[in-house]
Amino acid sequence: MEYRRFRLTGATYFFTVVTFERRPLFAHADNVALLGDVLREVKARRPFTLDALVLLPDHLHCLWTLPEGDDDFSTRWMSIKREFTRRCAPEYKAAVSDARRAKREQAVWQHRFWEHCIRDQADFQRHCDYIHWNPVKHGYADTPAAWPHSTFQRFVERGVYPPDWCGMTNT
Repeated sequence: MEYRRFRLTGATYFFTVVTFERRPLFAHADNVALLGDVLREVKARRPFTLDALVLLPDHLHCLWTLPEGDDDFSTRWMSIKREFTRRCAPEYKAAVSDARRAKREQAVWQHRFWEHCIRDQADFQRHCDYIHWNPVKHGYADTPAAWPHSTFQRFVERGVYPPDWCGMTNT
């Protein structure tokens, strides 16, 4: 089976990326910091706009806007996953199966990621709401403002959300 992704140059995409076997890698501050470093490094080499993000212990959701004429989010994710894996401390890596070892893969991330091309402003807003509500949905925080690993505060500073925003809006 050939795996195909929808690609549109200069588009905004929503992504979900999950750790291998949903291991809570990002419950550890050193991995949170490492992922931030890797994201900045990849953005410097292959620019994109990070519109929104939430990092939970075992997965992340984010929105990216790619530059005009560019539709290559897959190479960016490959670089992020590879560099994070290379620099991640050994104690955070799961035991490697023979199949993964044969492919020279490590057990840090699920193989693929999920993407969705944002269709319009309402779709963008729904996905931002989903991202910022996600820590509450999973029981990690009582409010979006209480979760430290998201862009929620940036959205409050820009006036997109009130500081006490506590849920999904119906748009």
